Amino acid sequence: MSTDRVVVVADPIDREALVRLGQGPCRVVDASGDPKSLPQHLADAWGLIVRSRTKVTKELLASAPRLEIVARAGVGVDNVDLNATAARGIRVVNAPAAATESVAELALTFYLLLVRGLSSSIASTRSGKWERGTHGHELAGKTVGFVGYGRIAREVAKLVEPFHATTLAFDPFVPASGDRTTMVPFFDLLQRSDIVSVHAASTEENRHLLNARAFEMMKPGAFLVNVARGALVDEAALLAALSSGRLGGAALDVYEVEPPMNRELLAHPNVIPTPHMGASTHEAQARAGTDTVDEVLRALRGEPLTALVPVPGGSR
Repeated sequence: MSTDRVVVVADPIDREALVRLGQGPCRVVDASGDPKSLPQHLADAWGLIVRSRTKVTKELLASAPRLEIVARAGVGVDNVDLNATAARGIRVVNAPAAATESVAELALTFYLLLVRGLSSSIASTRSGKWERGTHGHELAGKTVGFVGYGRIAREVAKLVEPFHATTLAFDPFVPASGDRTTMVPFFDLLQRSDIVSVHAASTEENRHLLNARAFEMMKPGAFLVNVARGALVDEAALLAALSSGRLGGAALDVYEVEPPMNRELLAHPNVIPTPHMGASTHEAQARAGTDTVDEVLRALRGEPLTALVPVPGGSR
């Protein structure tokens, strides 16, 4: 088959996946080690593989007149201008299942850390103290409310089932869960949940969905966990709710601005902050590379695609 088509790899992907791509009917240009060299490679690019570092903007696309497909080695595509790609007829694909287990496990880890109050115990013991009084609670019997009930939230629901936790979910696009999770209205979920776990996609409509009003609706002492997108949470309102004691704590893997700028929020004793690492396990990154490359190879062979990202306002 012809290898005239050029696939540019803009961000690092799994090495084995890169080798797999090189065995396909294309010429691979690996620009991941030198981001400044990317523009010079785009003129001939048929395909472009990115993670989160490279922003696929209208300006970048203008440098790639032959581009036919953009592949995001991960789940979220908020670094891709979908309106601009749609206007050019450029297909966008992602790896929607690659990080499911890793992000779900991080969410569960956050639940246990928060409910047991382990962060303060770890810090105290590390400082030389020996504070063994009654502390924290069990996850067993608690109610976890999922804001957004897609692939990752469903996996978390499975993980908490052995803890005999009750699971609720709000998702306007999911009329029925099909499992033991009960679908409820948003404010009902806030009022009933011991842990509000954020898993929704980031859109203009749901920016700051978790805001001051939402925090006022939550149970006193409840916890917030966000492993989705930072824009879903109003960080100023969250800090106020934590400082007033309204909320018992929060665990955040994502932020409104990354790296995060709200130092007061990060330093709050009831906040567990991590550096957007939910999908950063070795296993998840290997799957992301393989799944993305397999989708690009299907496109090269003219086969049906399995992870095509919908065009805004319609379908292709």
